[in-house]
Amino acid sequence: MPAGYICQRLCYHRISYSKFDLNENTSKSNIGAVAALLVVQAAFGTFPVIAKSALAYISSTALVGFRVGITAVVFYLFQRSRGDIFLKQQEDYVRLAILSLFGVTFNQLLFVGGLSLTTASNTSLLAVTIPIFALFIGLYLGAEKLHASKVVGVVLAAAGVILLIDPRNASFSNQTTLGDLMIVANSLSYGIYVVTSKETIMRNGAVRSMTWIFLFAAAICVPLGLFAMARVQITELPIEVWAAILHAGLVATAVPYLLNAWALARVNPSMVAVFIYLQPLIGFVMAVVFLGEHIGSNFILAAAAIFLGVFLVTKGRAAPRN
Repeated sequence: MPAGYICQRLCYHRISYSKFDLNENTSKSNIGAVAALLVVQAAFGTFPVIAKSALAYISSTALVGFRVGITAVVFYLFQRSRGDIFLKQQEDYVRLAILSLFGVTFNQLLFVGGLSLTTASNTSLLAVTIPIFALFIGLYLGAEKLHASKVVGVVLAAAGVILLIDPRNASFSNQTTLGDLMIVANSLSYGIYVVTSKETIMRNGAVRSMTWIFLFAAAICVPLGLFAMARVQITELPIEVWAAILHAGLVATAVPYLLNAWALARVNPSMVAVFIYLQPLIGFVMAVVFLGEHIGSNFILAAAAIFLGVFLVTKGRAAPRN
């Protein structure tokens, strides 16, 4: 048998096995990203409930300062324990500084500030705009491709959230207008961050990228938080408030932001964004488990719509790996 033929067959089998391994690894990565995004939404979903006790004693700006500062310290210490903290390209420092504005600084200040000025129903209802913003920004920048299943999935999941919350419970009055606008601006800011951060995060790694994003954000949020705390008697704050602050920084920020960045490097931005629709669903489930609330027909229909919508967006849409 000619040596050239043998070499050709060996190369053919090697390419075939490589394709198989790549597809298998991509599938496993996609499953891991889905699991990570579920944890992200569960962690983010605990913040509004836990933050209530803290906001009764300190301002939203002070809470954001604590939240961002704690997370920045955690990321810095963790990345230093892993090795080098410096970025691969000098230009990435500027990119991550800009991303920190949209992904953390504006996002946190607008969300927590808006939450203090509007109702919980309004906040949950307006949160459905995040994946919509992310999808259209991605289409505009060329980071997303328009698929019918993706559009149907986003719309279906949004409809499920609206059914779950019931717009009749929302109160868009003059008293909540400023807070409502802040929540919408927060959604736009986070949508920009999700779509534009992928390339830089992939190049530098999730932990290193998030370390610098939070260090840049802390340079703004921590001084603002300290200024807001100037009128607060720190010694008079109950232990429950400090526990809520630690929870906000660790469980509701550091863990989900890290997992979110890890997942973003493996799947499309619209897939990361659409998982936000699970947050109100998780909140209702927690209310049933811990508060004994009743599950009605609306909840079942809404849950089915949300899960079907997420499935349509996520199926077969893993991002290409470098």
